[in-house]
Amino acid sequence: MADSLAADAVLPRLRGRFGREYTFVERCDSTQRLLPEDAPEGAVSATDEQTAGRGRLGRAWLAPPGSSVLASIVLRPDVPTARLAELSVVAGRACAAAIAELTGLEPTVKWPNDVLVAGRKVAGILAEAREGRVVLGVGINVAQREGELPERAEHPATSLLLETGTVLSKAELLAAFLDHLEREYDAWVAAVRQTT
Repeated sequence: MADSLAADAVLPRLRGRFGREYTFVERCDSTQRLLPEDAPEGAVSATDEQTAGRGRLGRAWLAPPGSSVLASIVLRPDVPTARLAELSVVAGRACAAAIAELTGLEPTVKWPNDVLVAGRKVAGILAEAREGRVVLGVGINVAQREGELPERAEHPATSLLLETGTVLSKAELLAAFLDHLEREYDAWVAAVRQTT
């Protein structure tokens, strides 16, 4: 079984400013609900099991306990509201880069919020904007085996275990995602400000 996303596993691996305020619970309904309204930019919540995880269009995001990276992060970009929807793609690129860094796989981002490996969905992003902040939820399938993934007609699901044959460290993967997200996000904010 993959390791936990507990603070003592994740915090020593962080490379930048994202995740320095970190909340972990073993089980919750949704990591998005663990973040208070006044949480600072870069605050992260994570869990080993979500009971009411959601994907795009209200779809359920289901994963066996301990099998996935399940986390949310607060962003407070000073950009026009109309541009906030782009953050799903920004986060998707960061997720794909983190997976590539740790596995050598070549994930692709399918607009607006899916990360695919060889045409199969390995991760999803959910961005919710409200009152000047965006909470990005990320779910990455790490250690699921055949039969533990949802049936999907379009873009069947996969996991990094199925694609690589090895169980990755979830803590290392989350830290890599936060590092890539910070860089992608900073570049995106700078680019948006130049064009507005």
